[in-house]
Amino acid sequence: MPVERTAKRLLEERGTTYAEEAGIRLRDTPMPLYELLVLCVLFSAPIRADMAVAAARELFAAGMRTPRAMERASWQGRVDALVRAHYRRYDESTATALGAGAELVRERYRGDLRRLRDEAGGDPARIHRLLRQFPRIGAVGADIYCREAQGVWPELRPAFDARARRGAAGLGLPGTPERLARLVDDDDLPRLAAALVRAELAPAGPGGR
Repeated sequence: MPVERTAKRLLEERGTTYAEEAGIRLRDTPMPLYELLVLCVLFSAPIRADMAVAAARELFAAGMRTPRAMERASWQGRVDALVRAHYRRYDESTATALGAGAELVRERYRGDLRRLRDEAGGDPARIHRLLRQFPRIGAVGADIYCREAQGVWPELRPAFDARARRGAAGLGLPGTPERLARLVDDDDLPRLAAALVRAELAPAGPGGR
């Protein structure tokens, strides 16, 4: 099967981004950029993807969509939302990380992660490093943020991390971000990256993380 057809099939079968699953309408504005950070904090614990997405939805349904709202919810309020989503075992440490991360966004970036991008001068490697300064966010969490945010931050393109590239290799697709990016329109880059990650984690069928 030509690589273009494989890419098209991936988009059709597995091309929902994790932000979309969590109910985030990602735009280059403060609230959805922060919501994506929250999702990446949740993904950074060793927990199933569907549970992380459910936890994000529960936090957002409780009104915790901005750094100030996350702080005002209180530690116990965050724990309660995570428990309602069955995000157990890591609920207390994650509630702490979310509170500290919200404080960092508010104080260092005045509630707007576009200032993080500005501080990095639009350099992808520096954006990645600054993201890792948030509690709980490591290399994997920063990778997820960059994969998803490339749709609204063009300077991150093409963002296909090691996991996405392994998924590509398993499907016989090109092995470099630049060549993968040529398979789809720029607007579909986050969807292709998410689909490749799902293919790497669940190669036998649609779905996965």
